Amino acid sequence: MIYTTITVTEEAGVGMIRLNRPTLMNALNAQMRAEITQAVRDLGGRARVLVMTGEGRAFCSGQDLGAGASVNEIDLGRILREEYEPMLRAIHDCPVPVIAAVNGVAAGAGANLALAADVVIATQSAVFLQAFARIGLIPDAGGTYWLPRLVGFARAMGQSLFAGPGTADEAAATGLIWASVPDDKFAAEWQARAAQLAQGPTLAYGAIKRALRASMTADLDSQLDTEARLQGEMGATRDFREGVMAFLEKRPAKFEGR
Repeated sequence: MIYTTITVTEEAGVGMIRLNRPTLMNALNAQMRAEITQAVRDLGGRARVLVMTGEGRAFCSGQDLGAGASVNEIDLGRILREEYEPMLRAIHDCPVPVIAAVNGVAAGAGANLALAADVVIATQSAVFLQAFARIGLIPDAGGTYWLPRLVGFARAMGQSLFAGPGTADEAAATGLIWASVPDDKFAAEWQARAAQLAQGPTLAYGAIKRALRASMTADLDSQLDTEARLQGEMGATRDFREGVMAFLEKRPAKFEGR
């Protein structure tokens, strides 16, 4: 695919996806959704960590309301099923860690695009906004799934009903995101985190993702079974053997991602 709404690079095991419609605050149109989906699938098979961020002053302002059909003709249900769901599934199912480096405003579907990642690191001046009720809609792009699981029912309901902005510091304090970082240290922080993951035990990271996601709907017995199965798989990896040898030899491990 030739990318026109995002830029894609790969270096030292880090796959970078930059939303690149800065004049529209990186609003999501059909082309961007398709490109993100394809880029995540492609990079997820090669890189050892993915990072999504935005160009300009926004991470993503959500659905591009000026694109395509008129309000009277738009089929939001179709768009969610055919365009958003594949994109969100690609991120959710990606075998390597996905970091959302939120560099500015994350609103509506843009906020929930960030929450689909495994780790969200935001610059301190960023804001998160579930803006849907402002235009007579419900949170979508996974919002009704992620919000109550991350911040609890009461906060999820308040954020959805009142549709007010929240700061990055508030998002970190309530568990919505992993970290809020001062603006002048933001780039260095997410780059360091991405580099750390790119040098780590990639297969174990993928298993961690599967295990924790399974726990969201599992009872104890099934989760213990999942742990035993995945740990058995990890015990047969080269990285496990390297990790043990490095521990015994009192040196840093040199993981290969296999």
